[in-house]
Amino acid sequence: MTLLTTTYFGPIDWYRQLNRSDRVLLEACESYIKQTYRNRCIIATANGPQALTVPVEHGGSRLIRDIRISQHGSWRRQHWNALQSAYSESPFFEYYADDIRPFFDRDYEFLYDFNYSIMQKMCELLDLHPDIAETTEWKQGSKVEGQRSKGVPYYQVFAHKHGFLPNLSILDLLFNMGPEGIFWL
Repeated sequence: MTLLTTTYFGPIDWYRQLNRSDRVLLEACESYIKQTYRNRCIIATANGPQALTVPVEHGGSRLIRDIRISQHGSWRRQHWNALQSAYSESPFFEYYADDIRPFFDRDYEFLYDFNYSIMQKMCELLDLHPDIAETTEWKQGSKVEGQRSKGVPYYQVFAHKHGFLPNLSILDLLFNMGPEGIFWL
C-alpha cells in the first residue's frame, strides 16, 4: 500500500507511484504544507521550468481537506495562458485541451476537491485504473509527493534548449506523449 499526498497536476513520479501500487491511500487528513506539489506544479517553457501555484486562503483549519482556493486574482487565466504558451506546439495539446481547460474555467472551493478531480481526469486520459481510498485520519509514515528522479527521457518541446527535464507535471507527459504516456509510468 502506498500513501500519497494530494497534488495539483502532480509530477510524473507521483503518477508512476499511483500506477504501480496495488492500493493507494490518498492523505486527506494531513496538515497543509506550503511550497509543495499540493498547490503547485512545474511545467517546461521556452525559458525553462516554471512553477504554477494555486493561491490558497490562510486562516482557519490547516487540514488539507479544509484549505480553500483563493478566488481573487486571475490565476486561472494565467495558468491556462502559461500552458498554452508552453505546450501549444506539443503533439497532443490540441487533442487534450478541451479536457484540461474546464479546470481553469470552473471555480472549485477546496484545494483537495480540485486536486482530486484533476487526478480522476488524468487517470481517465492516461488509462490508469488505480485502487484509491482516502484516509479518514492522519497516517504517520512516508508519503510520496513526487521525488526527483532522473526519469526515462521522452520527447519534450524545449529539450533542444534545456535538455530533458525530468519529473515535470503530468501535463508535460500528457501533452508531449499522449496515450503513449502510460509507458513512462
